[in-house]
Amino acid sequence: MSADTARRAVIRSFGGPEVIELEDVALAPPSPGEVRMRSTAIGLNFIDTYHRSGLYPIELPSGLGVEGAGVVEAVGDGVTDFAVGDRVCTFGPERGSYASLRNISAVALLKTPDNVSDALAAAALLKGCTVEFLVERCAQVQPGDAVLVHAAAGGVGLMLVQWLKAIGAHVIGTVSTEEKAALARKAGADHVLLYGEEDIAPKVRELTGGKGVRVSFDGVGKDTWASSLDSVGRRGLIVSYGNASGPVTGVALGQLAAKGSLFVTRPGLFDYYRSPAERAAGCARMFGMLANGAIAVSIGQRYQLDDIVKAHQDLEARKTTGSTILTL
Repeated sequence: MSADTARRAVIRSFGGPEVIELEDVALAPPSPGEVRMRSTAIGLNFIDTYHRSGLYPIELPSGLGVEGAGVVEAVGDGVTDFAVGDRVCTFGPERGSYASLRNISAVALLKTPDNVSDALAAAALLKGCTVEFLVERCAQVQPGDAVLVHAAAGGVGLMLVQWLKAIGAHVIGTVSTEEKAALARKAGADHVLLYGEEDIAPKVRELTGGKGVRVSFDGVGKDTWASSLDSVGRRGLIVSYGNASGPVTGVALGQLAAKGSLFVTRPGLFDYYRSPAERAAGCARMFGMLANGAIAVSIGQRYQLDDIVKAHQDLEARKTTGSTILTL
């Protein structure tokens, strides 16, 4: 493969993992405002499956992936913040990180801190910034708050548990297996409940003295919506941030009143990382939490880029734990 040829994943139709194609393409020089980035590690995230399936509609054909780390190989006209040889990382919103080489807008890049490896950046950046905005700016969790974290052994879930414990919250996690329960406990969860073996909401009420939690962080969606509704206390908040089991539909506003004047939000990362100042502050906070040991990232799986179909299959089958990265 020549120096300007990229191996990348694309989709030309929406569907299951089988719609992902791999191709080799020649890259033009970076345009003004762009950087050519050679990937060293690529992050795999549930949002990638939403783009692939069409749950989040995108224009086709399209590249996939929003997160990755690598090295600058060339810069386009007008780029002053980056130079050839700089270590960089990105968490979007541009898609196309499933590639060995890509041209990307310089404004979508961050310099990778010296004390953060490329693999760690690719595993932590999107999930870590997601956790930062969910906990600190969306839910505004306070010390002593009781919170519920669904899928507490997933990539975002494990970081949520660690971050919440670091700021003094009381954390109840839910998981699907004993193996995942052990991971959630190791991350600091005060209590871990198993789907299918326990009735989640009554147990949450029991653990909170009948009050319920102040916040439910729900990245699962359809399968956990009812338990979130019944687990949150009066004037509490459901943060529905994902659709791992399918989207939540048919929300009846009257239920929110009947359950105790609840609040519900369906937040998006880039509504909280909209301006350069928000982006810089949020990323600095996240990298600071990594540096001081408040959060640690578990890379549970590594796949070759050529095995991307298998990686998507395993992610959707909930066979993964922690973060997943692709390597070249």
